[in-house]
Amino acid sequence: MSSLSSWTSERARVASLSRSRTADDPDLLEARRNLKAARLAEYVERVVAEAPPLTPQQRDRIASLLRGGVAA
Repeated sequence: MSSLSSWTSERARVASLSRSRTADDPDLLEARRNLKAARLAEYVERVVAEAPPLTPQQRDRIASLLRGGVAA
């Protein structure tokens, strides 16, 4: 599945759940989290495709940011 179809699928799930669920519903919260992750993945794929190759240190720094760490 491409990131675009993943993104649109997640968007449709959020729309569907938001019609019948409260804003704090666990399934709706998970769907929103998945939508944000799919959009981030699409963005990262696009940026990586356009950028020159990264050094190992640059990849490690970016991976640390994605894991929620502090970039050095």
